Amino acid sequence: MDHYEKALVKSFKHDGHLHRMWLENWLVPSSKRHPDHAKEDMHVLINCQTPIQESDGKQWVSRIPAVTFFIPKQWFNVVALIEDTGVRYYCNIASPPYRCGQTFTYIDYDLDVIRMTDGQVQIVDQDEYEQNRYIYHYPELVERKVSAGLECLLNRIRHGTAPFHEESVCSYYEDWKRAVAATSGKDNQ
Repeated sequence: MDHYEKALVKSFKHDGHLHRMWLENWLVPSSKRHPDHAKEDMHVLINCQTPIQESDGKQWVSRIPAVTFFIPKQWFNVVALIEDTGVRYYCNIASPPYRCGQTFTYIDYDLDVIRMTDGQVQIVDQDEYEQNRYIYHYPELVERKVSAGLECLLNRIRHGTAPFHEESVCSYYEDWKRAVAATSGKDNQ
């Protein structure tokens, strides 16, 4: 299978209620994954101007192309945002991804890490995590997994290990754009 398949991404909160959905994503075929990503069996998805639906039903459209990395067994996921000034990484501390068909789901555990295009790193939404750990009664096991996921993520960022490679992010996006253009050209013939 060497073509891009449409995929849906859903994030939930700890109590099971829907948090947010990314409605139009394209799964990178296994044969097109970078060796470092294939080695970890990462799922790589691309979106550009995708509709995003919030839990209250409101929708908006993302303006920035993104390449998302879901890594099995890891308590985080990484969204590489392709901006004019470079790639900004928005990382969610979250349960490991679950895939059912063409739908990817995870539980969002509030904490986020942002690696700016200039390399600066910020941990954000710590107050939201503290609030929600009481509201949702995060078990001790979840708190340990969240802490370990945060440390593992920060370690990858510090060492520049996969998926923190701007070249592969841009390559995925450019390959996808070429594939879309080629498909559009065939549709018009």
